[in-house]
Amino acid sequence: MTTFFIALAVLLLGYFIYGKFVEKVFGIDPKRATPATTMADGVDYVPMKPWRIYLIQFLNIAGVGPIIGAIMGAQFGTASFLWIVLGSIFAGAVHDYLAGMISLRDKGCSLPEIHGTYLGNGAKQFMRGFTVLLMILVGVVFVNTPATLLNANFTQGWNPYIWIVIILAYYLIATLLPIDKLIGKIYPIFGILLLGMAVAIFVAFLIYKPEIPELWSGLQNRHPDAPNNPIFPMMFISIACGAISGFHATQSPLMARCMLNEKQGRPIFYGAMITEGIVALIWAAAAAYFFGPDSVVDVTGKSGAAIVGIIANTWFTPIIATITILGVISAAVTSGDTALRSARLIIADFLNFDQKPIKNRLIIAVPMFAVTAAILVYSISDAKGFQLIWRYFAWANQVLATVTLWAITIYLCKNKGKLWYLITLVPALFMTMVTGCFLFVAKASDGGLGSLLPRPVGYGIGVAITLLGLVMFLVWKKKQTEKA
Repeated sequence: MTTFFIALAVLLLGYFIYGKFVEKVFGIDPKRATPATTMADGVDYVPMKPWRIYLIQFLNIAGVGPIIGAIMGAQFGTASFLWIVLGSIFAGAVHDYLAGMISLRDKGCSLPEIHGTYLGNGAKQFMRGFTVLLMILVGVVFVNTPATLLNANFTQGWNPYIWIVIILAYYLIATLLPIDKLIGKIYPIFGILLLGMAVAIFVAFLIYKPEIPELWSGLQNRHPDAPNNPIFPMMFISIACGAISGFHATQSPLMARCMLNEKQGRPIFYGAMITEGIVALIWAAAAAYFFGPDSVVDVTGKSGAAIVGIIANTWFTPIIATITILGVISAAVTSGDTALRSARLIIADFLNFDQKPIKNRLIIAVPMFAVTAAILVYSISDAKGFQLIWRYFAWANQVLATVTLWAITIYLCKNKGKLWYLITLVPALFMTMVTGCFLFVAKASDGGLGSLLPRPVGYGIGVAITLLGLVMFLVWKKKQTEKA
């Protein structure tokens, strides 16, 4: 377990050292008025206490990503530990912090507006549609997953549509209500529950001392279907929320509209991502044991949700196991509703549509929920429907992170000078490579075009896309220098 404890320590040091550095690069102004005070509307722009905002941000960005994603990513071996740690510190937390702080400086604007400001109007129009679609897919995934878990663990024999209707109705209420009425009151409690689950597993490590693979044992691919699942790029798509996720940057503006001081940015945005990285590391380490030869339970071929139940029921008492499963369910539910709330705000920003009157919120929300319900019906009626939606959601999520990193890089070039843009340029290039290679290396069953191309050709196309992105950036930068 030495690797696990080293990784945990590095994540904590990352917050205090690299997080402080990124904060300095951005250049906070504690005296600057925030949108929560200058644009307060009692619905979305509502001042809240920083500890409450931190817990809501953590819960919003977490969902089941650092649990299910980390569990499935652990199949690849100890390389998953490296990605969680390095990805969280140098990519995910930087992405979340800077996206949130840029939004804070610009009236709490939604993510596509940031894309438009720094990547151009064409990018803004495309990303508006792309991001809203992604948020709807998040809503679909995070209705289906908790409904399935509830039915399997507590109401076996029920028609699955019962839980789906209940959860979808709750999402609509949470999307419409002022943020401090429901989300602001109960989500911090769920955030504490999610942290408590991770602490419980950590305590189980100390009690049971499971054999967790060490980094020096090798970085070889341990996936049961390794030939069709190369570590690069498949692992970097599987582990998203536990390292970097575009979905996070859609949630940051929600909290930017509630902050009272720019000093709160590092614990709320950077800190929430590091916390999520710690949760992902704990679940990945637990899963690594159960995937290994010393496991007391065979988890071969089990889904991530099923493995959550196996871990809980193996190491915990029935009461704690039940609380753990309910915690996973609540994590999914509380990310699904904020995803749809974010979609409402993106559409409202695009239409410049005042969201203070409840009827205006309904005008946007009702059609949006109708589309969500239609996709849900498809995902349940077709046996492969949900798997297909999940794959495209995972890839689109990382594409969004990539585009956001490029937008932030342009922001840093324009506003900070020197070479500070390298803190996002390097992750932007890496994620461009990940998403580009995935599209042309992954098999058709995983949502890619790899079945049509030899793998070296797929990697070659991914490299070409990345180099094209770098060349376009350097050409743009040269023009900006000449104008200056």
